[in-house]
Amino acid sequence: MIWLTKHAAGLRSTGPRRTALKHSCLALLVTLGMSAAGVGASVERGVLIREANVYTSPDVHAQRLGAPLERGSEVAILEQGAPGWVHIEPISKSISGWMLDKGLVRASTPNGDRILYGAAANAEDEASRQRGMRGEAAAKGAQRLYRMTVEYFPKSDLAGEAFYRAADIGWQLQRREVMSRPSARQRDPDLRAQIEEDAMREVMKKYPHSRWADLAAYHLLDNKLCGDWEGESKCPDKEAELYQKYAEGHPQSPVAAEALYNAASRRAALIEIYKTENQPNKSVESKARALALLQRIATQYGQQGDWAARAQALALLVEQGVPTYGSAAVE
Repeated sequence: MIWLTKHAAGLRSTGPRRTALKHSCLALLVTLGMSAAGVGASVERGVLIREANVYTSPDVHAQRLGAPLERGSEVAILEQGAPGWVHIEPISKSISGWMLDKGLVRASTPNGDRILYGAAANAEDEASRQRGMRGEAAAKGAQRLYRMTVEYFPKSDLAGEAFYRAADIGWQLQRREVMSRPSARQRDPDLRAQIEEDAMREVMKKYPHSRWADLAAYHLLDNKLCGDWEGESKCPDKEAELYQKYAEGHPQSPVAAEALYNAASRRAALIEIYKTENQPNKSVESKARALALLQRIATQYGQQGDWAARAQALALLVEQGVPTYGSAAVE
């Protein structure tokens, strides 16, 4: 469903870089959600689900105006011209020209919400199969199309998921960038760059008490996770508490079982870590807590993906005293 690897540790950016990142994200939201200055509210608009050339006149042999418009681009429709052509002004560019009236979804298009959403899902799937700039371009196209689904069809039953998916793609694009930095391995999350949270918090505000709000809240945990634990108990103990608290606060979340598993895996790791810190009582306690969490997954979330089976596999290792962390985990 989502195009990048999920749930990597978040990073906090500082100074001008963070400000620039935040401003660029806010600018994207404004661009996606509003008409450009000078385009009246009464002018019909449309969203492209394909790349499209803009010409100086309604003729495919006429001069092209700049690079093709990308998927998800919004245009103001100034007039209908020759059959099959529309005179348009892209919202994101200060030009106007002619474009073939193909792949252009208007608010009046039958099933327009499903067409935009479907085009976004196709672009997202394309992004998952491509690398580098092409993959990133497809992901950004999907993000624009999801946002336009909400902008044009706010009452659609797909609006909540489209809004979340747009935020999710933005989150993953930022996370991939910050996780590529050397600072990604810093143990203390306060010493690392932070993924911008505004879009996820907007999901939670717009769709409270929904599965989308639950998923958005789960993303926010990324910014609180450590980098390298450095073999010490502080980080896994803190992270286990974060994941367990999330599961208890969002019991109906689609990722509640995953959160409990993450908490249990950290409790399992602490069994060995506490031994190295000469805290045998805490090691025994961690084993009991890990098994209790794993049992909870099996009984409470048996239908939520493969987490119940994974919990049983980890429980067997814990019960048999097999280390799951550190050099002792390999025999």
